[in-house]
Amino acid sequence: MRTLPPLAALRVFETAARQLSFTRAAQMMHVSQGAVSRQIKLLEDYMGRRLFVRNNNRLALTETGHELLEAAQSAFDRIEASVEELRDPDQRQRLAILAAPTFASRWLAPRLAQFRRTHPKIELAVHHQADQETSYDCVIRWGIEGNPRLSSQQLFLEQHVAVCAPSMLDRARSLQDEPHNLLHIVEQGRSLPGWTHWLEAAGLSGQIDAARGVKFSTQDQVIQAVKAGEGFAVIDQSMIVDELEDGRLAPFSPIQVSGPYGYWLDIPLDRIGLSKVGYFARWIVDVSTQHTANQTP
Repeated sequence: MRTLPPLAALRVFETAARQLSFTRAAQMMHVSQGAVSRQIKLLEDYMGRRLFVRNNNRLALTETGHELLEAAQSAFDRIEASVEELRDPDQRQRLAILAAPTFASRWLAPRLAQFRRTHPKIELAVHHQADQETSYDCVIRWGIEGNPRLSSQQLFLEQHVAVCAPSMLDRARSLQDEPHNLLHIVEQGRSLPGWTHWLEAAGLSGQIDAARGVKFSTQDQVIQAVKAGEGFAVIDQSMIVDELEDGRLAPFSPIQVSGPYGYWLDIPLDRIGLSKVGYFARWIVDVSTQHTANQTP
């Protein structure tokens, strides 16, 4: 038997708390202000704590009120999304995914056929750039840690390897003479620390300036440049599997560096209960786990 608060009172509270006004809540719910007050009193009696206080004739939430509002909004959002899914079967079949560009093209896209065979009725839309008009069901994000405001799970860590075009292998043996040919990815005006971490692991940080070299705005640009023989790069091997297999890129050192960046699956809290999201989340976690197990140590 569930122990739940009076749900009608909880709905009234959520509306009043968002508006911070019993009067506006009454207008929105088409009831009297007195009815709103009675429902709030009923909920406060149930909680055994006050939810609102008045400061200089202005309504404010107590600490308990803030916590209850956050919980109520999350619960109502999930109920609303689940009900909409059941009411609109077509909507249930559309899954909008926002993914980091290089991850989307080099890791996710080649594997989506497997998901589509298993769930042929789900229509996928994969975006690589956020826009305010799209409501995303799942976000695959590159970063160091989870997002506390979402359901956030790490898929896998980057495994960095130092690579170059085969024609550059001889020059890689004297990397200390090639600092101007280090290729970097720039994020928000700063080079990512891939080279810094790799040089430290290789015991070369005192011999080579990690700040030197050519800077690019995306990982895919770096990959294209290194394939063209423009220099040397430290790249997540998950993004260059094909190039390593067919020999277009060659590792010039056995040193590998794990993390600290990786890829995360973020799901908005109001999307967690949707079946299409559950199907995709379970699939990508399983595929990522298998991918990690198959990576070269």
